[in-house]
Formats: sequence, structure tokens, C-alpha cells
Amino acid sequence: MCDSSPGLLVLHAVRITGFADTPVIARRYGLDPAETEELLLDAEALGWVEHTAFAGTGGWSLTEPGRAENERRLAAELTRVGGAGEVRDVYRGFLPLNALLLQACTDWQLRPTAGDRLAVNDHSDPAWDAGVLHELACVDRALTPLADRLGRVLRRFRGYDTRFATALGRARAGEVAWVDRTDVDSCHRVWFELHEDLIATLGLDRHAEP
Repeated sequence: MCDSSPGLLVLHAVRITGFADTPVIARRYGLDPAETEELLLDAEALGWVEHTAFAGTGGWSLTEPGRAENERRLAAELTRVGGAGEVRDVYRGFLPLNALLLQACTDWQLRPTAGDRLAVNDHSDPAWDAGVLHELACVDRALTPLADRLGRVLRRFRGYDTRFATALGRARAGEVAWVDRTDVDSCHRVWFELHEDLIATLGLDRHAEP
């Protein structure tokens, strides 16, 4: 198992979070905030990231050259540790789970009725919600061995399974936001980050997936 460099981790944290401020980026991999800020400013000077602000919120995002640099570094790291085959195999196991996760999130948001197949799920049907949580629990169990395999390749892959389990536990306790909201570390957010992590590491196109 290998540790990634701080420079790679900062750039990659911007990639998988999509848009975040410096403290969030630093926390993603437990980096020093001051060092993270310096690395972000260096990356900004190279045209790899940009800082934008709107509605009182500011954050960093990758530019297209930054996205290419991120993927170049990830590919070099994966080659160095000899982990490409293992990560590709995990990704093949991930794809069927991805379909289950997406369907579960759709079912959490919508509960079709006789008159409206796109009726919003108001969470007034405990049996319906329990069925969705059961599906997420199946995804959770299947994720654990995949996350273990990834974590043995690179340390930066660690934690997806525990974050997902934590979110699922909160959802089971009645906190409905922890299934699909994007402003908390929900099941959907954790899964989205893992998906982005895998396709970035393997240099794949999310929109070209089967």
C-alpha cells in the first residue's frame, strides 16, 4: 500500500469534491490547511484550478488542464504501485452496484401512485422507505470488500465504506437527508465521490460507461 503525495491529493480532492473551499479540501485527506492553501495557489498559478465565489460562497474547481494533469498524475501513481489491474477489477464489480444505488436514490425521491408515476416521495409510507433502505444495506455490504481491496492498493482510497455506512445509519435513524442530499456526506455523495475517484484513476469517461 502506498501514500500519495500532498500535491496529488490536493488536486484530486478538488476533482472528487467538484467545488469546495480550502478547509474542505484539506480535510478530505487529512492535510495541513496552510500547506493545502499553498498547493492550491501554486496550482492556480499553473492554470490547474480556479477560485470562484457567488452568493457568499467560494470554492475551488478544476480547469480542463487541471483535470488532464490530475489524470496524468493518477495514472503515473497507479503504474508505480502496479495497481491498475486490481483497480480495474474493482471497477467492474462497482458498476452493477452503481445501478442499484442510482435506482435506490430514485426510489427515495419518487414514490409512484396510480395517478402520477413521478409523485414525490413524502416519506409517509414506512414500508416503501424500508425497502429502499434494504437496497442500500445490500450495496453497503457489497461495498466493504471492494473498499478493502482499493485500500490495499492506495491509502487515499480508504474510508468510502465507513462513510457510506455512517450515512446509511443516520438515514435508518430517520434523517432522510442522509440518503441523497449533496450538502451532507450522504450515501449518494459518498458514492458519487467513489465513482469519480475510480474513473479519474483509470482515465475513463463517466458518460461512456455501459
